[in-house]
Amino acid sequence: MKKLIGTGVALVTPFHTDLSIDYPSLQRIIEHVLQGGVDYLVVMGTTAESATLSSKEKKDVLAFSRKVLKGRLPLVYGLGGNATQAVLNELEETDFSGVDALLSVSPYYNKPSQSGIIQHYEAIADACPVPVILYNVPGRTMSNMTAATTLHLAEHPNIIGMKEASGNLEQCMQIAHKKPDDFLLISGDDMITTALKAIGAEGLISVLANAYPAIISSIIHGDSESSKKSTFKLLEINPLMYEESNPVGVKCLMNHLGLCENTVRLPLAAASENLCERIISAANHLEKEQVMDTQVG
Repeated sequence: MKKLIGTGVALVTPFHTDLSIDYPSLQRIIEHVLQGGVDYLVVMGTTAESATLSSKEKKDVLAFSRKVLKGRLPLVYGLGGNATQAVLNELEETDFSGVDALLSVSPYYNKPSQSGIIQHYEAIADACPVPVILYNVPGRTMSNMTAATTLHLAEHPNIIGMKEASGNLEQCMQIAHKKPDDFLLISGDDMITTALKAIGAEGLISVLANAYPAIISSIIHGDSESSKKSTFKLLEINPLMYEESNPVGVKCLMNHLGLCENTVRLPLAAASENLCERIISAANHLEKEQVMDTQVG
């Protein structure tokens, strides 16, 4: 569990313009975030467009990431779905060597009851060879995991944490207040991480860390003032990341930074010209602010 305290980056999957996986860019991104001071990597989360990758592609990306990483940092693998048995089958077919934990999103589209969510995760945790991190993101799944559900699942010996992306601070406070000491509360929203830190969150799994790993790491590892300052730097650019869905915005930003092509797979469409212009403008403002901070420092 202690390996996964800090900043995790939800890696994008870079594509060539022909939509094949761009492995040289993936290696470049991994080295970029390592240099930025992140604490662990998340491969095949929702930011990775995992819904559009085949089972073989997912396993290939995991194997490549593991090869590039060479054990330098912990590795978390994203694997979830809305058919519990299909997830269990995928678990059996996946090589978990070098993987420290599984990140599994709450079942989407089906809108299961809280009892169904609990049984789904218990089946996964019972079968998974590595510890499991829950992932609550109602904006994508259209169902919310309540604090009571999270706290119930926190008692399972193979469930070690929750990536909370509900945006519901009161719900997060209920989890933080009553969770076991060895259960991780992980922010799933870059911009409310400073607030969640104040109530006991142990880290963040971030989208913007793909582009700005050092700034995101300072939100987690800095004191309250530096954490706030780093968060405020992202106020202009962060909402643009989600305006046309994630990872559309961050891929446009990463293309601007020379990290990968601005290419996504359908049904996502590449960022519109207007959105890209605003992202680049916000990135330039942020760069100027960083330069000024360096000069002052």
